[in-house]
Amino acid sequence: MGRGKVELKRIENKINRQVTFAKRRNGLLKKAYELSILCDAEVALIIFSNRGKLYEFCSTSSNMAKILEKYNSYTYGALEPGQSEIDTQSKYQEYLKLKAKVEVLQHSQRHFLGENLGDLGTKELEQVEHQLDFSLRKIRSRKMQMMIDQLSELQTKEEVLLETNRNLRRKLEESSSMIRSTWETGEQSVPHNHPPPVPPQSDGFFEPLHCDISLQMGYNPSNITDEDTAIGSAIAPSGFIPGWML
Repeated sequence: MGRGKVELKRIENKINRQVTFAKRRNGLLKKAYELSILCDAEVALIIFSNRGKLYEFCSTSSNMAKILEKYNSYTYGALEPGQSEIDTQSKYQEYLKLKAKVEVLQHSQRHFLGENLGDLGTKELEQVEHQLDFSLRKIRSRKMQMMIDQLSELQTKEEVLLETNRNLRRKLEESSSMIRSTWETGEQSVPHNHPPPVPPQSDGFFEPLHCDISLQMGYNPSNITDEDTAIGSAIAPSGFIPGWML
């Protein structure tokens, strides 16, 4: 039967830890040797135990110092004029520190995403939980503040629009009243065309006839009877001959 998967974590038992270190160290040295032989590669391997003991392997006949010097030349490159090796070493140390910080931040990011939580203990998980709660509170507070700001801005816009609407309505009412008053003034200034007066007419559409009693042909006062006198008195005041007399 095949061996099960070994969980990668620190071995608590001291004896088992020493045995595992010896086995894996020898296997790693063997792999480095095989790699240098099979691929004609320059391999330098440095191992320090937990007690500070050094184990190393160098694939070439030269010593480890030459390989490290070659490594430094490839890593740092040619020194610029006026730049000392001490400055280069300090920059390299700064680079290592920054690299370690980046790795820590990457691990923290994975933990916040819920990844790689198997190697965390109870206290570390509680710290991650508290950090997530704190971040959530800050995010919700910021979200609420943004919503309040947007609501206030919308209320301001609403007041401006209402004021504009009131102004337009007032102007419309003023224009309507001016147009109405103009129409009323125009109707009063236009004269009414009445038909011309019709002159009075008598019955039978005859003009009044003015007669002079004294101008009658064959007038003989002696022949005037009482009836003629009555008729003359009836005609004289108005000078109009009634229709029944015609």
